[in-house]
Amino acid sequence: MSARPFFIVSSGRSGTAMLHKALSAVAGVEMHHEYMVQITQPLAVRRYLSLINGGETARVISETYGGAIRCSEAQHWGDSSNKLSWLIPDLASAFPKARFVHLVRDGRKVASSYFHKLGGECYDPRSTAILQAHYDDPIGHPAPPPEKKYWWPLPRHGNDDSLPFRTFSQFERICWHWAELNRLVLKELSSLSAERTLFVRLEELRTSPSEVRSLYDFLGLPYADAAYGIFARPHNVNRPEDRLLDARQRAQFDAIAGDMQARLGYAGRPEYMVAY
Repeated sequence: MSARPFFIVSSGRSGTAMLHKALSAVAGVEMHHEYMVQITQPLAVRRYLSLINGGETARVISETYGGAIRCSEAQHWGDSSNKLSWLIPDLASAFPKARFVHLVRDGRKVASSYFHKLGGECYDPRSTAILQAHYDDPIGHPAPPPEKKYWWPLPRHGNDDSLPFRTFSQFERICWHWAELNRLVLKELSSLSAERTLFVRLEELRTSPSEVRSLYDFLGLPYADAAYGIFARPHNVNRPEDRLLDARQRAQFDAIAGDMQARLGYAGRPEYMVAY
């Protein structure tokens, strides 16, 4: 009997590793963090940019996620991954009973974390230019290898942000990524039935046991008070340091992602420091 699937969709740097650790500790759950990333990351970008069609996307999802869920011995099978955020309609169609958790974090903290901690594999100028050339001319510029650093979404041709993006700094590209991903997730999840989706802020999981309980209830998992302790401290920290945005970065973030920051409920909140 196949496991019941659920997917944590997020921009990344927002607690996906924390949820992986917490939910992996629950009996009957097979939990993953960025499952088969070298397949799913290029797939997600190709799908978003229409470099691949729905039929081919469905085939790859069936062979990877479908096979893993079918062969799992667990009752529940989950993946916590920013890659899935670009594949929601395909996943929802492939797994009609799957549930989706939209996990968000203050965008200023996400942008700072990506920029300072993962800058070598996230929108660096050379890798971004290589993917842009492939997107502009797939025949003349073959696809890059399936390494993380090459496969980060770009604005679609014809979109208002397509030309400005080409002049963005690395930090501005990261801000665009956070805003566009959350825009897409909100749009795609709004088309699903309400019982299949849950919106969660990382900050509230860290401060409110009732929010953690609501998450477990939504996924149909047993909750124990000890579970809340996992959410109280950061995870997936390759460098235990935190940096506030400087004045220039704050202005850039506000210009590109300020509207989404407000839409997700962070308007007016002071930028906080993370205690490691």
